Amino acid sequence: MGGDGVFRIVAGVDGSAPSRLALEWAITEARLRNGRVRAVTAWEVPPATGMEGLVWDPDVFPQAARRLQNEALKRVDSEGVTVTGDVVQGNAAAVLLRAAGNADLLVVGSRGLGGFTGLLLGSVSTQVLHHAPCPVLVVRTGPGPQAKNE
Repeated sequence: MGGDGVFRIVAGVDGSAPSRLALEWAITEARLRNGRVRAVTAWEVPPATGMEGLVWDPDVFPQAARRLQNEALKRVDSEGVTVTGDVVQGNAAAVLLRAAGNADLLVVGSRGLGGFTGLLLGSVSTQVLHHAPCPVLVVRTGPGPQAKNE
């Protein structure tokens, strides 16, 4: 807990079904522990190889990430919980690990929006599990109705 006695939870938000569940779980946990949630969304500029002919607008990526995060935050019931949102440029795992530096708990979805749908754990959740400075909770969709929303 921080010096103010508040339980701090960082939740990774990327727009995937598991990250939406992770955010919901983080808010519920914060409500139980009189805590606060920091929703963190990372974004990167994709490699330009083979994309030389495209019009390049550097503002499109952070705007899309902010929009994605705002939509996720609107979909959860955060009544009674302080929830802040950060959109940060960088590799998702590195951004989450930095954000977790002063957290009591890091909550992530089991898989993000990557292309390897058969994996139980995505690369970001695997990296944060191995390197986080605090406990990590990985939330996954089950075989029930949530899995159909992926």
